[in-house]
Amino acid sequence: MTEDKTADQNSAGTPSEPWYGKGLNFTCSQCGDCCTGAPGTVWVSDDEMLEIAEYLDKPIGEIRLFHTRIIRGRVSLTEFANGDCTFFDGRTRKCTVYAARPIQCRTWPFWDSHLATPEAWDRVCEKCPGAGQGAFFSLEQIEERASRIEM
Repeated sequence: MTEDKTADQNSAGTPSEPWYGKGLNFTCSQCGDCCTGAPGTVWVSDDEMLEIAEYLDKPIGEIRLFHTRIIRGRVSLTEFANGDCTFFDGRTRKCTVYAARPIQCRTWPFWDSHLATPEAWDRVCEKCPGAGQGAFFSLEQIEERASRIEM
C-alpha cells in the first residue's frame, strides 16, 4: 500500500484508527458475482499457478497456456467471452479451483481500494450481497488480509 491508512493524527499526536477501526462484516454468499461480469484482472503468481495446476492435476504449462494472459507485464487469469473467470462454472455458479484460488480472490473484499473510504466500501456492499453482512472481521483481521495484495 502506498499510503498509511493510519496516517491521520488525533489531537494527542498518536495515530488514529482507520474508518473501519471497529471492524467490518463479510460472509461470502457464494453468489459468484465477484467472478463474473465486466472484464477485469485476477493477478496470479507462479506459486499460485503451480497450486492451481496441482489442485487440478494438470501440468503448469497447460494452466499458463489456457488460463492466463499477460497484462501490463503481469500475469492475470483469463476470462470467458462473457467476462466470467476462466475457473468459474456458470452452471453451478462455483469456483472450480476454490481451494487453490489466488490470493486476490482469498482476500476479497478486503482490498486497499475498497477500504480507502467508507464510500468505496459502500460501493462494494451495493454489488456484493455478503459485504456488510455476516461474520465480523476485526481491524487486525482486515489489515492482515489487505496487506497480502495491493488492489
